[in-house]
Amino acid sequence: MTTPVPYEVVRWESETADTATVALRPAGAALPSFRPGQFAMLYAFGVGEIPVSVSGISRADQGLVHTIRAVGAVSGALYGLRPGTSVGVRGPFGTDWDLPAARGHDLLIVAGGIGLAPLRPVVVDALAEPDRYGRVNVLVGSRTPDELLYRAEIGHWSTATAAHVAVTVDRPDDRWTGEVGVVTALLHRARFRPHGTVAFVCGPEPMIRATARDLVHRGVPAQRIRVSLERNMRCATGHCGHCQLGPLLVCRDGPVLGWDRAEPLLATREL
Repeated sequence: MTTPVPYEVVRWESETADTATVALRPAGAALPSFRPGQFAMLYAFGVGEIPVSVSGISRADQGLVHTIRAVGAVSGALYGLRPGTSVGVRGPFGTDWDLPAARGHDLLIVAGGIGLAPLRPVVVDALAEPDRYGRVNVLVGSRTPDELLYRAEIGHWSTATAAHVAVTVDRPDDRWTGEVGVVTALLHRARFRPHGTVAFVCGPEPMIRATARDLVHRGVPAQRIRVSLERNMRCATGHCGHCQLGPLLVCRDGPVLGWDRAEPLLATREL
């Protein structure tokens, strides 16, 4: 899809001081169905467009949910949208998490910071049909309590009997009573059979590397560790080259890759 399609903002929810979750629905004809892990190009009229992963998919009305952090002109304009306003959407683009291929396996969903946004649809779908999977683990890391996304929803996930949910922060405040430390420290309490596990990992690249290497050391096959890189994506079609990672163009060949493909590329500095 090369021409943006108008979508209407139907809900805006603050997540942190600079991050909001925006729900969209088609203002006319809808785009083809998105899959968890894929991304859209969101166009703020008169400002520009950026790639943003889907953090929710409404199959009932073909709506989309995106969690947006205001870090630049376009993301700031999108963050400022309110219900009743319009945004242009192109997509779907990129590879997905391929959750159906994980049926019958234990699930290990590991998120760092804003990386929880692309993983949210995986958690929602897995908890909606827990009988399709073995043990479901959701491990979330955040720099501070104030930067934690989806706090109320994480509390709901924690009450799901089928899931083991754990949250940690790097820098606690006086109100924080939970775990403190990096997200990989939560792995020792997760319930999973290494050779029968599919892992989904998203966050800053150092966190992805540390988590994936820890899982390989524990016996999880590298090809069943799926990571979302999302680095430097700009055009969504592989033409601008900003997202090149060795022989790959992340917007075209990713953003979701198996660790067996991603590891040798991320191990090479400045690639």
